[in-house]
Amino acid sequence: MESQSHAYPDLTKNQALVMGALSQASGPLSAYTILDQLRDHGFRAPPQVYRALEKLVEFGLVHRLESLNAFVACRHSPGDRHETIFFTICECCGQVAELSDNVLTRRLKALAKGAHFALQKSTVELRGICRACQPA
Repeated sequence: MESQSHAYPDLTKNQALVMGALSQASGPLSAYTILDQLRDHGFRAPPQVYRALEKLVEFGLVHRLESLNAFVACRHSPGDRHETIFFTICECCGQVAELSDNVLTRRLKALAKGAHFALQKSTVELRGICRACQPA
């Protein structure tokens, strides 16, 4: 696996390798799957992966899917700050899609404000069956 440091110049070597693994993945990856993929690049222990993932999430380059305990690369442009992230997760094939919706984001903010809560960030995971897996 080739390092992605040229695409993300401010990342450490480990962060760039983890980012590369997630960017090339066809679906979400667990930290242990990433560790297995990067063993030939010097990764020996889960904390190396978790530290890199923590920073990548902080930078907004990676999202954690709570229900899957897995991670995906952000599909939005770097610097495109989105306060609310929506994911569709197919229960059959595992396909994950990242969506955004400004109307729904505003509605969530309004609901939070009505509850006297200052919403800063939210992640919504929608689980169901994708079009390809739905019966005809």
